[in-house]
Amino acid sequence: MKKLQILFICLFVLSLSGRAQEKKFDFYSIAFYNQENLFDTIHDSGKNDYEYLPDGKNNWDTKKYTSKLKNMAEVISQLSKDKLGTTPVAVGLAEVENKRVLEDLLKEPALAPSGYQFIHYEGPDERGIDCALLYKPDQFKVTASKLVPYVNAEDTVHKTRGFLVVSGLLAGEKLTIIVNHWPSRGADAPARIIAGKQVRVLKDSLLKEDANSKIIIMGDMNDDPMDESMSQALGAKKEISEVEEGGLYNPWWNTLAEKKIGTLTYRGKWNLFDQIVVSSNLLGNDASTLKFCKHEIFARDFMIQQSGDYKGSPKRTFGGRIWLNGYSDHLPTIIYLAKAVK
Repeated sequence: MKKLQILFICLFVLSLSGRAQEKKFDFYSIAFYNQENLFDTIHDSGKNDYEYLPDGKNNWDTKKYTSKLKNMAEVISQLSKDKLGTTPVAVGLAEVENKRVLEDLLKEPALAPSGYQFIHYEGPDERGIDCALLYKPDQFKVTASKLVPYVNAEDTVHKTRGFLVVSGLLAGEKLTIIVNHWPSRGADAPARIIAGKQVRVLKDSLLKEDANSKIIIMGDMNDDPMDESMSQALGAKKEISEVEEGGLYNPWWNTLAEKKIGTLTYRGKWNLFDQIVVSSNLLGNDASTLKFCKHEIFARDFMIQQSGDYKGSPKRTFGGRIWLNGYSDHLPTIIYLAKAVK
């Protein structure tokens, strides 16, 4: 029944003919989730990870670390299961410290059955937080990956995350996923505008190599969909009708602007930094190829703070210095793709 609900939404969005109801579809979900400081308890040389050590200000010990792993695995293991009966074929992550925490995460009982592998490169971020991609190798067959550095000529002191580019085949089609974690709000807006321009160049170069390759750009952009970095520098459009060939569609713009819901809160106001943007060739009415058909902010009651100063916000790991034993200060986002079965 839940699969049929998605089917009807896809049929509407893709504007298929009446005969399309006789067709069968395969569905795939792809997600993004900021892990909010998924650190282990061991110091990484050259990184400022001291607050997440047993003798650091957060007293980050084995108990807290193992609880964090369990909590994050619990959420990831539920993504898209209510609609597709299975977890996403790929999940982009931000704020993971290293390969070790990813290995530990995938060993968690809630997540181990999903069969994920991961792509991760150690990046230049001063605190040691990186992006990564979990993927199911039996469905998304990775052919290439790289970490493209973020370059800001005006600031050569503060090193930050690069852009994780992973290419492969999904449903027999070329797909590239670019996982992002743009400069934080502690940096001025131009820093994120630079990131948007650089990712746009990446997207354009990929399409120049192969115009048929699908592209998904995801991440914690530290900006909302209507901010300059997203709407102009990256060029992600609010409406499908505005998207030109080779352009990008941002389904989250209307989610925030009209529904007033987001993925994190600041002073009681929702922002939607965690976005998944799709290329123009994932739009349209040709259901013989992969097509975008639905998007969702994944929020469940257990992930939301139910009382106190943070009531109504995502239940985070710490509230000030108090360990809340929560999940993340961000909510995950999901998109759904459909393809007609011949």
